[in-house]
Amino acid sequence: MYVCICKGITDSQIKEAVYDGSTSVKALRRHLGVSSQCGRCAELTQEIIDETMAGGVMATANSALFYSAG
Repeated sequence: MYVCICKGITDSQIKEAVYDGSTSVKALRRHLGVSSQCGRCAELTQEIIDETMAGGVMATANSALFYSAG
């Protein structure tokens, strides 16, 4: 779904950016341009960040980077 109509940014793009480390509205503004014009999408953007991070996706994504030495 479209979150930022001004810039044409979707929830999938926001989630992908969160997975890549942009974990604040400010960081997403720099990375994607979300909430950089009218600002109406800032609240929903924050909700998507919170839901994505609370879903344990960050922990799963980060654990895939480490391999057992044994």
